[in-house]
Amino acid sequence: MRAVVYKAPCKVTVEQVEDPRIEQPGDAIIKISTSAICGSDLHMYEGRTAAEPGTVFGHENMGVVEEVGPGTTSIKVGDRVVLPFNIACGFCYNCLRGYPNACLTVNPAAPHAAYGYAQMGPFRGGQADYLRVPYADYNCLKLPGRPGDQWEDDFITLADIWPTGHHGVVLAGVTTGSTVGIFGAGPVGLMAALSAVMMGAAEVYVIDRVPERLQAAVKLGATPINFADGDPVEQIKEMRSSNAALQGRLRPGEEKMSGADHGIDAVGYQARDDDQDEDQENPTQILENLVRLVNPTGKLGIVGVYMAKDPKGVDAEAKVGHLTLPWAEIFEKGLQIGMGQAPVKNYNEFLRDMIIAGRAKPSQIISHRLPLESAPDAYRAFDQRGGEYTKILLKPDLPASAA
Repeated sequence: MRAVVYKAPCKVTVEQVEDPRIEQPGDAIIKISTSAICGSDLHMYEGRTAAEPGTVFGHENMGVVEEVGPGTTSIKVGDRVVLPFNIACGFCYNCLRGYPNACLTVNPAAPHAAYGYAQMGPFRGGQADYLRVPYADYNCLKLPGRPGDQWEDDFITLADIWPTGHHGVVLAGVTTGSTVGIFGAGPVGLMAALSAVMMGAAEVYVIDRVPERLQAAVKLGATPINFADGDPVEQIKEMRSSNAALQGRLRPGEEKMSGADHGIDAVGYQARDDDQDEDQENPTQILENLVRLVNPTGKLGIVGVYMAKDPKGVDAEAKVGHLTLPWAEIFEKGLQIGMGQAPVKNYNEFLRDMIIAGRAKPSQIISHRLPLESAPDAYRAFDQRGGEYTKILLKPDLPASAA
């Protein structure tokens, strides 16, 4: 079969690799209808992880069940399914407590696993024609319809970006009437904005520097903040302090709550420095901004990726994932911090039903739908992080001429 294979930093190719096969009784083989390129795939693509040459990329996958092992009971050949990016058994101590993102059995090396991702197990990714799914009864979310229908591009967001954005909102404690600051208007940040609005937040600010991404945030009901125009924290505080209605509701002393009550990091360790050249990295920039923005007793949801091994980190400490944070200010403000991979299984069924009911259209952020053969060019373009490429889907059944 064809697959997108990592060769070296900034180089992937589409090659013929061995077809997947049933290895365990609970396995299924999926014929991929759509796989997406994720922003976190770029960390591997750029050589910023421990990914080995030969890795088949792709942790956002959906398709149709082609074959099942003798131990599967609820998933059948012909079922249309989408797969959480994190692979889990469903029966270990963590899975039973609602943490499938920290499954203890599927990856011998660590308490988590995923398709085609560095340090997350031996599982091949799904930017390919076919994919093996372990523990298929647990990991497959069944979908209505058929490939290529009106829901195809919405359902693929259930593999990662929407549950991850939603998880950031949950970690940050967003509720009806909340004030929320979301750093990053990439796919996860935009999905966080979608969920925050959907959950009734009163003010949703999305911070980025790419005009096209900020415009996408506006379409979701958020207020755009371009950090190229100045300190984003001060922009938000100034916007709120100049709103007569907001100020008119305050009792004396409440002006201390001039920022947001909830903050979300949807960027991670490759954040850019607000005060330097736009290409200068500062891995703690978003975290520092969140601590400044979020009001006393507020909550932070950190779903941007932070890697333990970053060969191209800005200094020796960053290369091993050691980052300095303003802990005294965090303590003084009494901030609560939640972080980590999204437990996709906790959310994807309910988000699926929002799509089916017509209450949400997450596919509105997708910019490109390309054949599998276009993956090398797509990675090069997406890696520029410009406004034209918001979210790229790879469609194995599209002819190469459709690029």
